[in-house]
Amino acid sequence: MPQIYVSIAQKGKTESTATARTHNVTIDRSEAKGGTDNGAMGGEVFLMGLAGCFMSNLLAAINARELDITNVAADLTAETVEKPLRFSEIDIAVTANYLDKKEMEKLIVIAERACLVANTLKDAVKLTVRLVN
Repeated sequence: MPQIYVSIAQKGKTESTATARTHNVTIDRSEAKGGTDNGAMGGEVFLMGLAGCFMSNLLAAINARELDITNVAADLTAETVEKPLRFSEIDIAVTANYLDKKEMEKLIVIAERACLVANTLKDAVKLTVRLVN
């Protein structure tokens, strides 16, 4: 199986730049946590990674079937617990313009099963993915 490589380097007192292939993401702490808020926090980037992985698989499933589904979006909500601080539950709420609800629900299951990040997390946190509209 191919490896995925990401690097990160300090950019400022509290911020870093993460690089994957030719793409960069600034990661920082919020001002409330002593940062400069020049980027998302690491936990937020983690959730963005899950969202991006899921969405790319969902769009691939839609496009492979040449379906008329538009305005696809997903909102993630994550619950945290302490000792150690971690995510305990993540909910992905999907919205889109579609004609067939059952078909859309099937596509969501396909995307979830194909998502590397979701598959990694399933045994670690309560992960739910659901169609909202």
